[in-house]
Amino acid sequence: MRGRGVSHGAGTIVNAIATAKGAAFGVDLRTEAMVELNRSGRIEVKIEGFEGEDTALAERCVLNVLAMIAPREGYGAKVRTISQIPISKGLKSSSAAANAIVLATLKALDVKTVPIRAIKIGTKSAMEAGVSVTGAFDDACASLLGGVVLTDNSEQRVIKRARLPEDLKVVIHVPPFQIRKQSLPLAKMRALAPAVEVAFQKAKRGQYAEAMLINSLCYTSALGLSMDPTFKALSKGAVAAGLSGTGPATVILVKEKHVNDIVASFDDKEIIVADIYNGED
Repeated sequence: MRGRGVSHGAGTIVNAIATAKGAAFGVDLRTEAMVELNRSGRIEVKIEGFEGEDTALAERCVLNVLAMIAPREGYGAKVRTISQIPISKGLKSSSAAANAIVLATLKALDVKTVPIRAIKIGTKSAMEAGVSVTGAFDDACASLLGGVVLTDNSEQRVIKRARLPEDLKVVIHVPPFQIRKQSLPLAKMRALAPAVEVAFQKAKRGQYAEAMLINSLCYTSALGLSMDPTFKALSKGAVAAGLSGTGPATVILVKEKHVNDIVASFDDKEIIVADIYNGED
């Protein structure tokens, strides 16, 4: 009984921590999960390339699927994940992993479901594992569905979906440190709610560049991070740029002709170039 699941990274337009309403877009960085069910009653997890990482999220994803679908079967599982997404950088590595593991477990059980149901199992698991403040429903939707997704995370409701232009590239500035959810200054971040709400309204109107800039100004100040990567990218011709999630990564939307100029302005060891992920056609 084996299954495979795939999900993607995402970039932030509006972070949902302050208002519980968020917006994100899909990025074509992949996470793949393989799940093999057995009768051991134990969950064994291997995160390829990140062997020291906590496996609580993966365990919760499998256990929650099993509790819903096969609660009396006594299943255990071997889980393996492979990912192109840096961990704890704001690029939705947890959402992508949760989506992929839930899908793989469902496939191992030969159960079909709608994407939103799989996403909700993953967001529940993320909250239980302590890797998300809000459940990150916005991030999880962008990660699995692709394109731009605006959500109300408190109601786990999709407000709007849209596609980004296919000719845009995503340049990601990834500093060499992590920011863990357990260390976030939540009171400071939630105090930003009036300004973040302005950013969300901009996003609803399709003004994604303005939304990303306002969002980034807010959250970098609360987190003590620098706006320099955003300012640098915008000065080099980026369409939009801003802090992704709780950082430290900055996501930059750019036309192909400006990619080399923006990449050259950063230390190349801290840069990832990827495509937009608008979902399956």
